[in-house]
Amino acid sequence: MKNYLKLLTAAALLAGAGAASAAPATAPEFSGIKQWLNSEPLTMKQLRGKVVLIDFWTYDCINCINTLPHVVKWHDKYKDKGLVVVGVHTPEYAFERKTDNVRAALKRFDIRYPVAQDNGYETWNAYGNRYWPAFYLVNKKGRVVYTHFGEGQYEQTEAKIQQLLAQGE
Repeated sequence: MKNYLKLLTAAALLAGAGAASAAPATAPEFSGIKQWLNSEPLTMKQLRGKVVLIDFWTYDCINCINTLPHVVKWHDKYKDKGLVVVGVHTPEYAFERKTDNVRAALKRFDIRYPVAQDNGYETWNAYGNRYWPAFYLVNKKGRVVYTHFGEGQYEQTEAKIQQLLAQGE
Protein backbone atom coordinates (compact mmCIF):
# COMPACT_ATOMS: atom_id res chain seq x y z
CA MET A 1 0.00 0.00 0.00
CA LYS A 2 2.80 2.47 0.88
CA ASN A 3 4.54 1.78 -2.46
CA TYR A 4 1.27 2.40 -4.28
CA LEU A 5 0.81 5.70 -2.41
CA LYS A 6 4.39 6.72 -3.18
CA LEU A 7 3.75 6.01 -6.86
CA LEU A 8 0.54 8.07 -6.77
CA THR A 9 2.33 10.91 -5.00
CA ALA A 10 5.13 10.89 -7.55
CA ALA A 11 2.63 10.90 -10.42
CA ALA A 12 0.75 13.81 -8.87
CA LEU A 13 3.96 15.77 -8.39
CA LEU A 14 5.01 15.14 -11.98
CA ALA A 15 1.59 16.28 -13.15
CA GLY A 16 2.03 19.62 -11.38
CA ALA A 17 -0.15 18.94 -8.36
CA GLY A 18 0.97 22.18 -6.71
CA ALA A 19 -2.04 23.96 -8.16
CA ALA A 20 -5.17 24.56 -6.14
CA SER A 21 -7.40 23.02 -8.80
CA ALA A 22 -7.40 19.62 -7.05
CA ALA A 23 -8.94 21.14 -3.93
CA PRO A 24 -12.45 22.43 -3.33
CA ALA A 25 -12.77 26.20 -3.76
CA THR A 26 -14.14 26.75 -0.26
CA ALA A 27 -12.37 24.92 2.53
CA PRO A 28 -14.67 22.22 3.92
CA GLU A 29 -15.37 22.07 7.64
CA PHE A 30 -13.54 19.55 9.78
CA SER A 31 -15.89 16.59 9.95
CA GLY A 32 -15.94 13.32 11.83
CA ILE A 33 -13.25 14.47 14.24
CA LYS A 34 -13.72 12.63 17.53
CA GLN A 35 -10.47 13.80 19.13
CA TRP A 36 -8.66 17.15 19.05
CA LEU A 37 -5.16 17.32 20.48
CA ASN A 38 -3.41 20.53 21.57
CA SER A 39 -6.66 22.45 21.09
CA GLU A 40 -10.35 22.66 21.68
CA PRO A 41 -12.37 21.70 18.58
CA LEU A 42 -11.92 24.15 15.71
CA THR A 43 -14.12 25.04 12.76
CA MET A 44 -13.21 26.64 9.47
CA LYS A 45 -15.93 29.20 10.14
CA GLN A 46 -14.22 30.38 13.34
CA LEU A 47 -10.85 30.48 11.52
CA ARG A 48 -12.11 33.02 8.93
CA GLY A 49 -9.83 36.03 8.90
CA LYS A 50 -6.80 33.79 9.50
CA VAL A 51 -4.53 32.04 7.04
CA VAL A 52 -4.85 28.30 7.68
CA LEU A 53 -2.37 25.60 6.74
CA ILE A 54 -4.02 22.19 6.84
CA ASP A 55 -1.47 19.37 6.91
CA PHE A 56 -2.78 15.86 6.27
CA TRP A 57 -0.26 13.49 7.82
CA THR A 58 0.27 10.30 9.73
CA TYR A 59 3.07 9.66 12.19
CA ASP A 60 4.42 6.48 10.60
CA CYS A 61 4.86 7.99 7.11
CA ILE A 62 8.51 8.85 6.40
CA ASN A 63 7.49 11.55 3.91
CA CYS A 64 5.29 13.13 6.59
CA ILE A 65 8.08 12.91 9.15
CA ASN A 66 10.40 14.70 6.73
CA THR A 67 7.95 17.60 6.30
CA LEU A 68 7.19 18.08 10.01
CA PRO A 69 10.23 20.24 10.87
CA HIS A 70 9.09 22.72 8.20
CA VAL A 71 5.50 22.74 9.44
CA VAL A 72 6.63 23.20 13.05
CA LYS A 73 8.91 26.05 11.94
CA TRP A 74 6.08 27.78 10.03
CA HIS A 75 3.82 27.46 13.05
CA ASP A 76 6.43 28.98 15.36
CA LYS A 77 7.40 31.74 12.93
CA TYR A 78 3.92 32.87 11.81
CA LYS A 79 1.46 31.94 14.58
CA ASP A 80 1.51 35.49 15.96
CA LYS A 81 1.09 36.96 12.46
CA GLY A 82 -2.20 35.24 11.65
CA LEU A 83 -1.26 31.70 10.57
CA VAL A 84 -3.09 28.77 12.11
CA VAL A 85 -1.61 25.35 11.41
CA VAL A 86 -3.98 22.42 11.79
CA GLY A 87 -2.59 18.93 11.49
CA VAL A 88 -5.15 16.41 10.33
CA HIS A 89 -3.79 13.05 11.46
CA THR A 90 -5.31 10.47 9.14
CA PRO A 91 -3.99 6.95 9.84
CA GLU A 92 -2.98 4.43 7.24
CA TYR A 93 -2.65 1.51 9.70
CA ALA A 94 -4.79 0.41 12.63
CA PHE A 95 -2.10 1.15 15.25
CA GLU A 96 -2.00 4.77 14.03
CA ARG A 97 -5.63 5.19 15.14
CA LYS A 98 -4.72 4.99 18.82
CA THR A 99 -4.82 8.42 20.44
CA ASP A 100 -1.99 7.57 22.85
CA ASN A 101 0.26 6.78 19.88
CA VAL A 102 -0.64 10.09 18.24
CA ARG A 103 0.03 11.93 21.52
CA ALA A 104 3.46 10.29 21.73
CA ALA A 105 4.19 11.39 18.15
CA LEU A 106 3.22 14.98 18.98
CA LYS A 107 5.70 14.93 21.81
CA ARG A 108 8.42 13.24 19.71
CA PHE A 109 8.08 15.76 16.86
CA ASP A 110 7.48 18.78 19.14
CA ILE A 111 4.08 19.52 17.57
CA ARG A 112 2.27 22.19 19.58
CA TYR A 113 -0.33 23.27 17.02
CA PRO A 114 -3.87 21.81 16.88
CA VAL A 115 -4.18 18.26 15.57
CA ALA A 116 -7.48 16.70 14.54
CA GLN A 117 -7.56 12.92 14.68
CA ASP A 118 -9.40 11.90 11.49
CA ASN A 119 -9.67 8.13 12.02
CA GLY A 120 -12.78 7.84 9.85
CA TYR A 121 -11.28 9.80 6.91
CA GLU A 122 -14.25 12.19 6.92
CA THR A 123 -12.19 15.38 6.71
CA TRP A 124 -9.75 13.66 4.32
CA ASN A 125 -12.70 12.80 2.03
CA ALA A 126 -14.26 16.26 2.36
CA TYR A 127 -11.06 17.69 0.90
CA GLY A 128 -10.88 15.00 -1.77
CA ASN A 129 -7.40 14.25 -0.44
CA ARG A 130 -5.47 11.18 -1.56
CA TYR A 131 -1.92 11.76 -0.32
CA TRP A 132 0.30 11.85 2.74
CA PRO A 133 1.58 14.46 3.35
CA ALA A 134 -0.69 17.06 1.80
CA PHE A 135 -0.75 20.80 2.44
CA TYR A 136 -3.82 22.93 1.83
CA LEU A 137 -3.44 26.68 2.33
CA VAL A 138 -6.68 28.52 3.05
CA ASN A 139 -6.87 32.29 2.67
CA LYS A 140 -8.55 34.70 5.09
CA LYS A 141 -11.83 34.35 3.19
CA GLY A 142 -11.91 30.58 3.73
CA ARG A 143 -10.90 29.54 0.21
CA VAL A 144 -8.30 26.91 -0.64
CA VAL A 145 -5.75 28.79 -2.73
CA TYR A 146 -2.74 26.46 -2.74
CA THR A 147 -2.03 22.76 -2.39
CA HIS A 148 1.12 20.71 -2.31
CA PHE A 149 1.42 16.93 -2.09
CA GLY A 150 4.53 15.14 -0.84
CA GLU A 151 7.87 16.53 0.23
CA GLY A 152 9.69 19.55 -1.17
CA GLN A 153 8.78 23.03 -2.39
CA TYR A 154 9.22 24.35 1.15
CA GLU A 155 10.40 27.77 -0.02
CA GLN A 156 7.45 28.07 -2.41
CA THR A 157 5.00 27.06 0.33
CA GLU A 158 6.50 29.52 2.80
CA ALA A 159 6.41 32.30 0.20
CA LYS A 160 2.70 31.59 -0.32
CA ILE A 161 2.12 31.71 3.46
CA GLN A 162 3.87 35.11 3.57
CA GLN A 163 1.85 36.38 0.59
CA LEU A 164 -1.45 35.32 2.16
CA LEU A 165 -0.55 36.85 5.52
CA ALA A 166 0.25 40.16 3.80
CA GLN A 167 -3.13 40.30 2.06
CA GLY A 168 -6.01 42.19 3.60
CA GLU A 169 -9.40 40.70 4.25
